[in-house]
Amino acid sequence: MVLLPASRPKRHLTAAEGYLMLEMPVQALRELSHIPEDDRDSEKFYRLLGQALQLAERYEESLDAYRDAFDRDPENLTTLMGMAWCFKRTDQLPSAISIMELAYQHHSDEPIVLYNLSCYFALADDKTNALSWLGRALRMEPRLTKLIPEETDFNSLRTDKDFQFVVESAEGNSSQNS
Repeated sequence: MVLLPASRPKRHLTAAEGYLMLEMPVQALRELSHIPEDDRDSEKFYRLLGQALQLAERYEESLDAYRDAFDRDPENLTTLMGMAWCFKRTDQLPSAISIMELAYQHHSDEPIVLYNLSCYFALADDKTNALSWLGRALRMEPRLTKLIPEETDFNSLRTDKDFQFVVESAEGNSSQNS
């Protein structure tokens, strides 16, 4: 089979996706680098580039790529969550919260969006919002309680009675639904 030139960029995008699924950012970046400049103007290219740079812990560069993806598709959940992740890791917590609030506008049915909002509000020492978003997320998906013991974002709330009540209530719902 002869590969037509138009199929090569798609093949590199597909390979980059595979490497990202395997958490191999160097290989994903290599695949993306093989795509000619003229074929790089797509949301998918920039989203994958953002993900690869994020996995490589190159957060500022990742944000630049995610912004390009966002310009092309401002509702893509992967892009929005990636941006928030990088904002958090570049000490731009208000921007992380803002982008997750935007994600919620488009993806209010995704419990992980609400959970992440809770995490970021906890980091911002906004207990009221943190617990409100966490309670809503856990009512939507009680199994998210399994993430909480390892979630360092909640460290400031761990001994808080209201936080413990929200988590224990969800754990009770989770065991009833099992």
